[in-house]
Amino acid sequence: MRFNRMIITTGLLAAVMMGCSKDETAEPGDNGIRPVTDSSSPYISAVFDYQPAPGQFVNESIGTPAGARKIVGGTTEVLHLGAFGGYVVFGFDHSILNKNGADLAIYGNPVKPPVELSEPGIVMVSRDENRNGRPDDAWYELAGSEYGAATTIKHYRVTYYNPGGVKDVPWKDSQGRSGAVLINSFHNHSYYPLFAANQDSISFEGTLLKSTSGVLPGTSTYVNTGFAWGYADNWGTDAVKDPYATNLYNSFDISWAVNSNGETVTLPAIDFVKVYTGQQDKGDPAVGEVSTEIRGAVDLNMK
Repeated sequence: MRFNRMIITTGLLAAVMMGCSKDETAEPGDNGIRPVTDSSSPYISAVFDYQPAPGQFVNESIGTPAGARKIVGGTTEVLHLGAFGGYVVFGFDHSILNKNGADLAIYGNPVKPPVELSEPGIVMVSRDENRNGRPDDAWYELAGSEYGAATTIKHYRVTYYNPGGVKDVPWKDSQGRSGAVLINSFHNHSYYPLFAANQDSISFEGTLLKSTSGVLPGTSTYVNTGFAWGYADNWGTDAVKDPYATNLYNSFDISWAVNSNGETVTLPAIDFVKVYTGQQDKGDPAVGEVSTEIRGAVDLNMK
């Protein structure tokens, strides 16, 4: 609704995030945590990778690498991730500590019930274990309320095929299913990312959440409901873990992190965050496919 792999940085940040200074200044026994300083910002300071899946806003302003840069430093600009698997990877100018309760806020644009339009995105986190300033270490999923559900598919994989031009974008998945990201009259252009490295096909893998699309009872109005907690661009309903109606952002606790085997891991802090669309649903002709959107993120320990 509603690239080649590249690093997007600005000014001094490039030197801080991409340089080797951390290795050079690390003291014996140093834990690798980048501390908050007087000049630190609670907002995203760098976008490292942006690869959307096909979607109606892809190749428009909020679905381009230039659009991805705009979520740095605030929470007002919208970034479109496309259909299942489309993602963005970003970081901060310091490590986010794992403290009691929520540590990270991610802003989206879900529409409140009863005409709810949530587009849940899965959140992953990583530490800069090798201290090279790049998000190339192990990733851990923040297990939300649906992580252990029987309807959730782990290690799901989907491949989208470039149809060439303004056409539905076909896909096939690891479950033996096929479908398409459907074009609509409101966005008359190619939905396949024209800046992707591979212009034949593009694949994504991750955790697939169940479809929650439907019609509001007694009407013909399309809705896509969210989950209790643990997802971006989601009207969270858990009053403790994700009270979206109160906060107007989704809350995340680093302590929810699990490894690829589903085992809980203890992370003292994180340096990088990845958000990707967690549902695979064609949506509604007027609303479009289910595609997570985010408007930035904040270190709640600095708020």
